Amino acid sequence: MTIKFKKAAVVFLSICIVITLLLFLIYQQTISITPLLAKKYEVRGIDVSRYQGGIDWAVLAEGQDFAYIKATEGSGYADDKFAYNFKEAKAAGLRVGAYHFFSFDSSGETQADNFIDNVGDGAGMLPPVIDVEYYGKYFKDPKPAEEVLPELEAMTERLRRYYGTEPVIYSTGSAYRRYIRDSGTDCPMWRRNVYFKPSGDWSFWQYSSVGRLEGYSGEEKHIDMNVFKGTRDELDAMLCPGHAAVSG
Repeated sequence: MTIKFKKAAVVFLSICIVITLLLFLIYQQTISITPLLAKKYEVRGIDVSRYQGGIDWAVLAEGQDFAYIKATEGSGYADDKFAYNFKEAKAAGLRVGAYHFFSFDSSGETQADNFIDNVGDGAGMLPPVIDVEYYGKYFKDPKPAEEVLPELEAMTERLRRYYGTEPVIYSTGSAYRRYIRDSGTDCPMWRRNVYFKPSGDWSFWQYSSVGRLEGYSGEEKHIDMNVFKGTRDELDAMLCPGHAAVSG
């Protein structure tokens, strides 16, 4: 092996190591380009759950336009911080909405009932959100789309009728490709992509899951950061009329 070849091999190996390290740091979100890409969007927001612990909304709301609060999961779980967070986020001047973590293990109708029972009328809130992503065993063994989509449609239809507005569907990249992309739904999309700007049509974009802000003290030190694609007036136009207005 010549000296020249040895040097070339060392350079090639060094480049491979640097690229591998760079990709690892990007995967861990230690290095991220999405905050730079998201800067062009003026309407900004966060989403929270009980894992952010006690929240001082007067502090956390600084610089934010909207907040989505976790309300429910599946057919029986309710986030015990929802009522407080929803009320205080609204009092802090934010546009506020509620989201539901979709279960692959129960019916769409009963999941919608769980959400409605805990969220209530919904007048003046942002559209309800259904969070579709893998969890537990479904990371390795995703449920077939033909089993998931009827239940997801049942839930969206129930929420659509009740709140008088189109629900928003949040999805991770893998769940979007398996369940949402080819489903034909007219629901606005909330896309999670912490590496690049999402392709296709979307209304909300979760661009980071490792944000750090002042104003909360829970076991989860990070917070999800989001933008809305339109203007503040366009976001206001999405606010729910409320069940009473729809049924009355």
